Amino acid sequence: MGRIFGTDGVRGIANSELTAQLAYNLGRAGAFVLTEGAHKPKILVGMDTRISGDMLESALIAGILSVGAEAVSLGVVPTPAVAHLTRKYKADAGVVISASHNPVEYNGIKFFNSQGYKLSDELEDRIQAVIENGFVGVPQPTGADLGRKVVEEAALEHYVEFAKSTIDVNFKGMKIALDCANGASYESAVETFRSLGAEVVVINNDPDGININKNCGSTHPEELMEYVVKKGCDLGLAFDGDADRCLAVDEKGNLVHGDFMLAICSKYLKGQGKLNKDVVVVTVMSNLGLDIALAKEGITPVKTKVGDRYVLEEMVKEGYVLGGEQSGHVIFLEHNTTGDGLVTGLQLAAIVKKTGEKLSNLASMMKELPQVLVNAKIPNEMKNIHETDLEIANEIKKMEERLNGVGRVLIRPSGTEPLLRVMLEGENQSEIDEMAHSLAKMIEEKANS
Repeated sequence: MGRIFGTDGVRGIANSELTAQLAYNLGRAGAFVLTEGAHKPKILVGMDTRISGDMLESALIAGILSVGAEAVSLGVVPTPAVAHLTRKYKADAGVVISASHNPVEYNGIKFFNSQGYKLSDELEDRIQAVIENGFVGVPQPTGADLGRKVVEEAALEHYVEFAKSTIDVNFKGMKIALDCANGASYESAVETFRSLGAEVVVINNDPDGININKNCGSTHPEELMEYVVKKGCDLGLAFDGDADRCLAVDEKGNLVHGDFMLAICSKYLKGQGKLNKDVVVVTVMSNLGLDIALAKEGITPVKTKVGDRYVLEEMVKEGYVLGGEQSGHVIFLEHNTTGDGLVTGLQLAAIVKKTGEKLSNLASMMKELPQVLVNAKIPNEMKNIHETDLEIANEIKKMEERLNGVGRVLIRPSGTEPLLRVMLEGENQSEIDEMAHSLAKMIEEKANS
């Protein structure tokens, strides 16, 4: 088989690509690889609200128990809660069953090590190798040596208490709208902001197993943008299905995406003397407008490949405290080891409260350059066609020359879907729109011919 781990764990359509058998195998192999040498190892398991979660959780936990490890079921909790609680509970590993912002038919399985970090490629490859080698050398205990499942009823409460501890201000007098994407934040976000004194109004917090991310949350913030204005809120926050990302909406109903949030938070942290080396870590997909805004503040953007794991790697390596992506994956490394939508929302709301400024004023420090993102549907095995096909490569080169240094063309394969993402940036919206669509069409035609 090819590599089963993508950029964010193992993803696929539940019960078709991501089967109960694969979940069992991942639980068994993952528990073995991640806890070798541990005395009666303990592994936490959390999930989002997808209907397939119950099936995959049962299979995954069966795999964990089959090697003699203890499985601690956390129920429906955000991905960052699993990262935090793995450390808090001194567990050997954590696993999240979620496909994040993807539609309901997808699901995923993602591992964290004992320190709450996503696994290295090497560890993921070792887990896959154990499966491919038929579990040779993996124990198969019987009797009293089998593992037990434990349900941790207080997991959500512990995570909420942690999130609240990351700020030192309350939200009395503020009205905040939340869009929980019918996902994992539907309880934790509402509980946190209400207990901090905010007047909270909320949409899309009634999950039924199949409405996760459906025209809502951080991938579809349009409803929240209208709702914030209609309800007269100070700001709105939109989470994705597993609540590791968050986008904001200002009091006028304008979207404040991850680049704006990074600009606002880095400027504030620098003013507090808390932005280590005056650096913020971003990806190559961040808007050129962010570079310009940061330069004015004397802040240096360090750029990585797309994916929060690469942002995090750079942050850990160099000791940087803030990094993230336009999508709303923002990492405050002082607080958590992964993108944490709730912590991000709290930090942003705290800056609004402490400065006394409206979010629209804070966001005005950055002017966004027009950007177009078009998906080209292609077979998974054709994800490098923009590098191997000379005609496509030449077309990209011509477009870059046409943009004349004030813009760029960026092509990147999706880590979770059969897509190439075609991104153009420049000064003229209609020009880059036409260029992006024509390039995506060319890629689709050549890849599917």
